[in-house]
Amino acid sequence: MHMTESPRPSGAYTTDQDQDPTPYPYDTAYSTAYDGAAGGGYPPPPPYAPAPSSYASEPPAPGHRDRRAKRPVALLAAVALAAAVIGGGTATLVGQLSDGGASATGSTGTVQGTTVSQSSKGTVSGVAEAVSPAIVEIGAASSAGKSTGSGVVITEDGEIVTNNHVISGAQQIEVTLSTGKTYTADVVGTDPDKDLALIKLRGASGLKTAALGDSSQVKVGDQVVAIGSPEGLTGTVTSGIISALDRDVTVAKDDSGSSGENQGGGGQQWPFEFGGQQFNGDTGEKTTTYKALQTDASLNPGNSGGALINMDGEIIGINSAMYAPSSSAAGSGSTAGSVGLGFAIPVNTLKADLDTLRAGDGS
Repeated sequence: MHMTESPRPSGAYTTDQDQDPTPYPYDTAYSTAYDGAAGGGYPPPPPYAPAPSSYASEPPAPGHRDRRAKRPVALLAAVALAAAVIGGGTATLVGQLSDGGASATGSTGTVQGTTVSQSSKGTVSGVAEAVSPAIVEIGAASSAGKSTGSGVVITEDGEIVTNNHVISGAQQIEVTLSTGKTYTADVVGTDPDKDLALIKLRGASGLKTAALGDSSQVKVGDQVVAIGSPEGLTGTVTSGIISALDRDVTVAKDDSGSSGENQGGGGQQWPFEFGGQQFNGDTGEKTTTYKALQTDASLNPGNSGGALINMDGEIIGINSAMYAPSSSAAGSGSTAGSVGLGFAIPVNTLKADLDTLRAGDGS
């Protein structure tokens, strides 16, 4: 074979030894077996990483430096580290999603200053749980019969706000709490012009009270909850929205010309006028008109005097009137229930009238 002389001087070619100056101890027997020159062979694999078993049948080619013992270890370590980082981040994210971010509100998951759980805040069930203990059923007995209405506890010693028409003309008033405990109540003051009344329980203390909100902040479309005792069903909860503001509602100032709220079990409702029409009967000659909140939350006989509540659990109105179609045209006089036309006295009207009611000046 013809050989061509290299133009480069001796030593101009680089070798593995030049690229990697790390000295290795040479094994004479190993070198002799593979390139026939004692002391001039290639080093065996490092002692801590035995050569693969394939070396027994196929020796490594000259110039090959086997570092496979190191690379898989490094690769596995890198993969393990990446898995630990990704796994830890995933676990943290899953933990945050599963506990709803409770770390921001404390381990109990409750909203500070309330007894409503974080998961129930802004829900009908949360509002009902928080406010229902402050809503009572009122039974008023008079010479005309018995009537049923609702009321809102505003002080721990038993001051209760209700509609004037619920207790008008009553000779005896009995109040039932959400716990089922009953009290006798006395009238403190009434304001027939605003259809409001204040009564006080005898011997009561430590009662759950309702928080009075700000009805000037109420907007059409706001979600609301109504709680009362329709037809004597204590603690009934319904929900809806604010349908309109500042509705002119006219009601009777006393029990003349009306049968009261569900009086005598006859199912008749407190009559009122709206839009030039009369509903639920004749309001009589003595009437009063006030600006009301309109709601589509279901109200029925017995809801009068109960609470209309915003989603923060604050009282924004005292339920006072509702329209239910009757079959009076057919001579029946029975009612068909709520059709989503209910009205409530704004709570700011009540707050402005509290001193008058407590003084009994409106009686």
